[in-house]
Amino acid sequence: LLQITFFEDRNFEACPCEATTDQPDLCAHLNCCNSAKVETGCWIYECPNYVGHQHCLRKGEYPDYQHWMGFNDSIRSCIITAEHSWLQIYERNDFRGGLLEFMDNCPSLQGDFYYKDIQSCNVLEGSWVFYE
Repeated sequence: LLQITFFEDRNFEACPCEATTDQPDLCAHLNCCNSAKVETGCWIYECPNYVGHQHCLRKGEYPDYQHWMGFNDSIRSCIITAEHSWLQIYERNDFRGGLLEFMDNCPSLQGDFYYKDIQSCNVLEGSWVFYE
């Protein structure tokens, strides 16, 4: 089930707003967002049309916007992410060289990827975040 439910008050109170697809503008449905229940994963944005501060929420319950490190209670758009993830990383540009595939989180590439740098990646499913 691809779904996120936003609530205007903390602790899942007041005016639930459910989203099962990407929402470029939640302004008509949601005045503010102080808590959320996430069934899969999603990207939430401070402004309409996927602009402004963004946060990646994993499946779970967030009783207060500070639990997702939000700066304020403004959520104006969201992208629902796929339940499954699949990523290919390559040693060289243009998807060439050594290849490694991931279908789940990887806390460290240094032990799994034997090359100095990642030069290209192919996201086949889901959403991924790289950290330096």
